Amino acid sequence: MYTIVESPLGELTVVAREDGALTGVYFEQHRRRPAQDTFGARQDAAFDEVRRQFAEYFAGERTEFDLPMAPVGDEFQLRVWDLLKKIPYGETRSYGDLARELGDVALAQAMGAANGRNPLMVVVPCHRVVGADGSLVGYAGGLARKRTLIDLEQADLTNRLW
Repeated sequence: MYTIVESPLGELTVVAREDGALTGVYFEQHRRRPAQDTFGARQDAAFDEVRRQFAEYFAGERTEFDLPMAPVGDEFQLRVWDLLKKIPYGETRSYGDLARELGDVALAQAMGAANGRNPLMVVVPCHRVVGADGSLVGYAGGLARKRTLIDLEQADLTNRLW
């Protein structure tokens, strides 16, 4: 089942299993977006909590999502996606930083590939991963959206400090 959630970044297609666990969050023109007919029936009423949490996030009132998730991936991808959830709100990490956390700096490329296949955009914050020099690299929703998400979080943290 799926719904469409309006956001400052455009429409988000949110997909879930029948038990409500999220399996996908996709932007319009999302790289590697599955075919619409694989999402099941549109069921807007089943996603009220998802809509609420996205609204709070984009309003700067929520720093992490508390939603059931069931992303589909191999063992390595699932490890990477769990690691992404640990990057603090408003902060960034490089692929190398995350590879070191996984125990092997040589995994940076594999880390990048797994990050690029994250099916739960925004909810699992792959936008917080940057190049070794801090530059914006690779984002299935496009670099402009990545910059907007990073700026939103960093501006929110700055406002909280004052």
